[in-house]
Amino acid sequence: MFRRALIASALTIGLIGSASAATLHYQAALDGKSEVPATTSPATGDLLATLDTATKTLSYTLTFQGLTGPATAAHFHGPAAAGAAAGVAVGIGKDVASPTSGKVTLTDAQMKDLMAGKWYVNIHTDTNKGGEIRGQVVKAAEVVAPKPAPAKPAPAAPAAPAAPMKH
Repeated sequence: MFRRALIASALTIGLIGSASAATLHYQAALDGKSEVPATTSPATGDLLATLDTATKTLSYTLTFQGLTGPATAAHFHGPAAAGAAAGVAVGIGKDVASPTSGKVTLTDAQMKDLMAGKWYVNIHTDTNKGGEIRGQVVKAAEVVAPKPAPAKPAPAAPAAPAAPMKH
């Protein structure tokens, strides 16, 4: 009996731990006008990221094009709202090429700031040492599959002619 209760408790704890973990999806659209101060760069970029809340692992892919020169560095910054500046939270790398991907384990504070929308990503060049393009990291909109159209009711069968009455 005790063994059965112990196994049930272990399973319950495991299920609770699993149920509270989630994979969250994030994105950012990078451009010069989002930099602080804004730049006139024609460059653009995109960040796609996932956060595994159980392992605190942030996995990301960053793509960009049209920079005024080679990317000299890229970073995640925070905590900061759009239009505000903050220090480097996580480095992506120096002399970064597009696309670039990576994984990093976050602290609890970093994870909280990311989940609150207080991180941004930016890319630096020699022309724009403070950052050429930037994008606020936001939770990606969930893609909801369209609901199928309701089935049309089958046409009603014509009424059968009444049988002649016998008198």
